[in-house]
Amino acid sequence: MADQQAQPDRSVLVVIPTYNERDNIGKIVKRLHAALPKVHALVVDDGSPDGTGRLADEMAAADERVRVLHRTEKAGLGAAYVAGFEWALDHGYDVVVEMDADGSHAPEDLPRLLDALRDADLVLGSRYVPGGSTVNWPWHRQLISRGGNVFSQVALGTSVRDITGGFRAFRTDVLRELKLGTVASQGYCFQIDLAWRAIELGYRVVEVPITFTEREFGQSKMSGNIVREALLRVTKWGLRRRYTQLRELFAPRSKTGSAR
Repeated sequence: MADQQAQPDRSVLVVIPTYNERDNIGKIVKRLHAALPKVHALVVDDGSPDGTGRLADEMAAADERVRVLHRTEKAGLGAAYVAGFEWALDHGYDVVVEMDADGSHAPEDLPRLLDALRDADLVLGSRYVPGGSTVNWPWHRQLISRGGNVFSQVALGTSVRDITGGFRAFRTDVLRELKLGTVASQGYCFQIDLAWRAIELGYRVVEVPITFTEREFGQSKMSGNIVREALLRVTKWGLRRRYTQLRELFAPRSKTGSAR
């Protein structure tokens, strides 16, 4: 287990999307810098009417490790992360981390993710590997999450146990190859989309255990539309995968065994 006070040897940016997270953003950034004082945080605010963006600006003015990216409308989690990733690439960071603003992802777990990234391309914080857990999560959210992960495993043929989780660390050279401009998915589906792209490109994806804690303040952004989007898109990707496998299986072969 990594030392929680260990410092990363790469420049790390933690991207934190916000919409009406005024009660949470200060607490989570403070915990982040207590765990890893050298990392930078980028708050990507989608025009929060509760003043989250103004508070983030005040935090940035007082601390050079905090940056703020203002967006004019609530365009969804996926779009916010893509904007944050592109900002990170433009500013020369080596590692980019996804982390929620509501405290559900413990910054104290981040050193473990960064340590695992030394031998991987993408590290997923996992609730469903040995040592991972959830705290104070309603049974229906547990059911949706576990069901979505099992469905994704079967449809995509992946061994990843928690492909829908949103606490993860990327090498930026991986992000450059994921064609971020073509990502249109949101929520659960956004997380599946990026992980699946990395897997298809042959990058090494590993999982490390985390503790996921239900938010104390504010409202969850989960909705039925997000779940339906994930089901439809994962089904489409799974069918495409099966079609490709069948086409390769029945493709004509030359006498030497190589495909024509």
